[in-house]
Amino acid sequence: MINMKTVWDYTEMAEAYLKRPDYSLEAINAIIKMSGIPPNGKICDVGAGAAHLTIMLASRGFSIIAIEPNDAMRANGMERTNQFPAVQWHEGVGEDTKMGSGLFDMVTYGSSFNVCDRQQALKESHRILKSAGYFVCMWNHRELADPLQRQIEEIIINSVPDYTYGSRREDQANIIIQSGLFGGVEFIEYPVVHRIKASDFVEGWHSHGNLRRQAGKKFESIIVEIGNVVKQAVGEDDCIDVPYMTRVWMAEKYD
Repeated sequence: MINMKTVWDYTEMAEAYLKRPDYSLEAINAIIKMSGIPPNGKICDVGAGAAHLTIMLASRGFSIIAIEPNDAMRANGMERTNQFPAVQWHEGVGEDTKMGSGLFDMVTYGSSFNVCDRQQALKESHRILKSAGYFVCMWNHRELADPLQRQIEEIIINSVPDYTYGSRREDQANIIIQSGLFGGVEFIEYPVVHRIKASDFVEGWHSHGNLRRQAGKKFESIIVEIGNVVKQAVGEDDCIDVPYMTRVWMAEKYD
């Protein structure tokens, strides 16, 4: 089986991932409420990366098994979650978490479901979930209608005319339903605006593996252009407001 370890190597992007923003607090609260996960619930966070979602869940008292295939990403995640004794890190992939069956109340994919064989990942999630457990996948999508983000999109398209975001911006409902393993797919979305240091926002673009792969040798020049546009937008300030939409798909396990 081809997995994230061999196809999606994020070693060069690990430090830039630290600059990525968090998900909407309202979205996280809605997931917890809608799933009915108990206060002492156990969650498997798959493709945990730099622990953005892991921290948001662990801070609410849940026990987390964080699965991350990339050594550099996992090291950063481990460092960031040192204060949470209920977080344990393991090497694995969405298609093969190496966890036992029926252990978890929830399996989460924070910006990682798109880099898996999604049907295989759904089978694995179903296997490790308890009865009536929940599968959850989510992404932070930049709001492309924002004037600055429109400029950035123009830069990308001018350099990579056939650029595509791939499955990360697709509706995941049909994929989940097609598995036949989960029912009652719920979709929720919450806006969140992050005030970000301009240099951190630009550096965060180095974590965009999708753009890196499609742009090839043009990747660094695109980052430079984005930096120039952001610099113009900042003016006398050193921060920018970046609007995102946290989009979540969740579904209960069929027994």
